[in-house]
Amino acid sequence: MTRVHVPIQLRWGDLDAFGHVNNAAMLRLLEEARCRAFFRAEDSGDDVPPTAVFDPEVLGSPTGVATLIARQSIEYLRPVPYRHRPLDVQLWIGRLGGSSIDVCYEVHSAEGEEERVTYARADAVVVLVDVESARPVRLTPAMRAAWEPYVEEPVTFTRR
Repeated sequence: MTRVHVPIQLRWGDLDAFGHVNNAAMLRLLEEARCRAFFRAEDSGDDVPPTAVFDPEVLGSPTGVATLIARQSIEYLRPVPYRHRPLDVQLWIGRLGGSSIDVCYEVHSAEGEEERVTYARADAVVVLVDVESARPVRLTPAMRAAWEPYVEEPVTFTRR
């Protein structure tokens, strides 16, 4: 199982009045992990392997291509308390479509913590689109080849 592990540091402002990560903040945390995995600068210092650089420019996609979120689902398993150590957000590809990919996530407590906790599971359908026409753009063979090692079973939600 090949997953990309992205450490995401919580901010004090991510907490709600009940002292845990707000649901809107969780969307931002997932977005940050996705952007750092897919568009990671080589000098970012992240502990993401170079093979996980999913930047479409690196993979030979045409210029003028953007990514849009078509759908996103989150299942909260436990409240995320504020921690000084970064969360371990794991990402993988649940499905490669014609012009879209399903990005899957699990949000865990920091690696090395005594009790390993899974706080949330999520998925997002990411569609490649032409910026000018807003029409879907097919995945290139280079994208498929780069992403294939990260394909595994899609996230399974317990309450659907």
